[in-house]
Amino acid sequence: MIEKEKFLSRINLFQSLSEVELAQLEPATPMEMVKKGTMISSPHLEQKRLFLIKAGKVRLYKLSADGKELTIDLLGTGHVFGEIGSFTISSTNLYAEAWEDSVICSIDKGQFEELMLEKPRLALHFIEIISNRLQEVEEMMELMAYGSVRQRLVYLLGRLCEKYGGERQADAPEWVELAVNLTHQELATMMGCIRETVTETLHELTVEGIVKKAGLRKPLWVHRDRLRDNGCKQGKWAENDNNGRPD
Repeated sequence: MIEKEKFLSRINLFQSLSEVELAQLEPATPMEMVKKGTMISSPHLEQKRLFLIKAGKVRLYKLSADGKELTIDLLGTGHVFGEIGSFTISSTNLYAEAWEDSVICSIDKGQFEELMLEKPRLALHFIEIISNRLQEVEEMMELMAYGSVRQRLVYLLGRLCEKYGGERQADAPEWVELAVNLTHQELATMMGCIRETVTETLHELTVEGIVKKAGLRKPLWVHRDRLRDNGCKQGKWAENDNNGRPD
């Protein structure tokens, strides 16, 4: 399937592979349509596979001691996740759920390990992706433990700008549209707080000119410079995140 080979070639993880190698990899990466809400992987499922998101979005989350879901990341087209041997691209005890109807490819642990042995550059890139993802998770967990709701929201908006920063306002390019629509409850779940607190904090950021929204069901716009001035440590804005997704 030429279309799938093209998709695999655009994933940053596989860019060191030749066209012939990608053609050989294609049959080993079955593609599946996954409905919104479907559990793709969890600590209870023996799935030693690497998953590739061809279309859609996948939510990674943990369960707290009292059973509450804590969203760790929201991955989109081109991102990779899953567990291969002793390595996991995320964190341990993690659940992966289809955030929306998605198309997921996957590769078996053994096949991917053989590929890494044959291609040292691929193995190094894989380790780099793991390191970057773990750093993101650690930063978020540290904020969850010690940061205020405002600090957590500013950090989260910065992350979303990196991953889903879409159009920029023609007459004011510092405004970035988030190409993902999240409710206040969904943001609260990602931050580990209650919806009312998120609503209050978003109102504060709106008054300060850091975020804006044209309507109830319209996407959120973020003023990248003002967000950065308010403590966001992210280094890229509205650029593609290369942790396993296309350039």
